[in-house]
Amino acid sequence: MTAVDKAIKEYEKYAKKNGFKLNPNKNIVKGVIKVLLENEKKFGKRYCPCQRKKVCPCFCHLKDIKLNGYCYCRLFAANN
Repeated sequence: MTAVDKAIKEYEKYAKKNGFKLNPNKNIVKGVIKVLLENEKKFGKRYCPCQRKKVCPCFCHLKDIKLNGYCYCRLFAANN
């Protein structure tokens, strides 16, 4: 299992526990995860690809999912 696959499993578990899911578009999920892992390697934390100073999952993802149906970077999506 690759690092990307492991991270996807982690984020799937987190999403399910919190009442939402990963984006159904697997290419978007893999792209976001790759950047998160690159940021972790470079900076020591999984900084969001679109909001560099925030660690994923960022503090605003729940509000974004509720308002828009997805978080800002499109990693997480509402279940509906």
